[in-house]
Amino acid sequence: MTVDLEALYIDLHKHPELSFQETRTAGIAATHLRDLGLEVTEGVGITGVVGVLTNGEGPVVWLRADMDALPVVEETGLAYASTASGVDPDGNTVGVMHACGHDMHVTAMIGAVERLVAERAQWSGTVVVVIQPAEEYGAGARAMLDDGALDRFPRPDVVLGQHVTPLPAGTIGVRPGPQMSASDGIQVVLHGRGGHGSRPHSTIDPIVMAASTIMRLQTVVSREVDPHDLAVVTVGAIHAGTKNNIIPAEATLQLSLRYPDEQLREKVIEKVERVIRAEAMASGAEREPEISTLHKLPATINDADATARVISAFRGVFGEQSVIDPGLFTGSEDVSWFARDAGVPLVFWFWGGVDPKVYADAVANDTVDKDVPTNHSPFYAPVIHPTIETGVTAMATAARQFLA
Repeated sequence: MTVDLEALYIDLHKHPELSFQETRTAGIAATHLRDLGLEVTEGVGITGVVGVLTNGEGPVVWLRADMDALPVVEETGLAYASTASGVDPDGNTVGVMHACGHDMHVTAMIGAVERLVAERAQWSGTVVVVIQPAEEYGAGARAMLDDGALDRFPRPDVVLGQHVTPLPAGTIGVRPGPQMSASDGIQVVLHGRGGHGSRPHSTIDPIVMAASTIMRLQTVVSREVDPHDLAVVTVGAIHAGTKNNIIPAEATLQLSLRYPDEQLREKVIEKVERVIRAEAMASGAEREPEISTLHKLPATINDADATARVISAFRGVFGEQSVIDPGLFTGSEDVSWFARDAGVPLVFWFWGGVDPKVYADAVANDTVDKDVPTNHSPFYAPVIHPTIETGVTAMATAARQFLA
């Protein structure tokens, strides 16, 4: 029986789940993998799913797809748009949406496995399918590894993964070497002294302190990083205060820092921490800021030899013009933990999900940033076809390069 991949995608899109809460999604993926004849284990790293397909002697290839959604209210207007809500780790009720395309990742993975099963007479080896939770927290891969994934299942000889992105549908973006940035999530608690809004002179205002810190942080990249280097410092969240006439005692900032290598990481973090501490001192803070790491993700680095094999295969299937070097993405991923812990090559690529005409018109009008929603946008949704088919073919094609 053939899996209706369009129906699967629409169902997953309509029913997104937050990180480490993907019980329904995991159950659906597990059911499909079992129906395809894989030996399936659920609950790996809380909600992760691992399926094993053994087909004679040969290499072990890990295929990874992530499945969590984001706390975003969908605004695509699609007939199958999500209206789901969930509770985030802070206890807040939030809208939930597959704003990063992980529903497409799971769908393409199921289609790729179905194809590999159908073609099993043509290859030999073991396929391990990893349906990973909590990529958006940068924690799901680590959770599965800490739950013994490398010991409980056949160890990989190579790890493969893919991500849908706002490139024209039918396009594959892949390069050897650095493919995605390393990143740190940083939380900063600025301590002031609270009081009445009518008596600011008796307080140390952490909101003003936070505002000054945020503005000064904008100069780290623009004035302290070599223009030839790639770095990003983003303040993505600020939380302070409860009422208009109360000056609070503290303010909390959450930062996203990104860089291509460890050397630049050390420089950026040093400069960021210096700014934070200096602005607190300038504000007269009586306590040092608290700076803690929410997560740390390594750079996603594609193995040169393995990537060359995959690129050659992609060009043979999709055509020379459809396989491009997308450059280094400043987004970050946790997929590389699997390859790093196992000490094996990684190949990770992007595939397009934008209507080619819409993309071409946006390029012609110089309105790509305006007219082509990107991942994490409430308007982001890949076109169903040929995005599914491209993702299926890419994953199956790449896997076959390493199966005997």
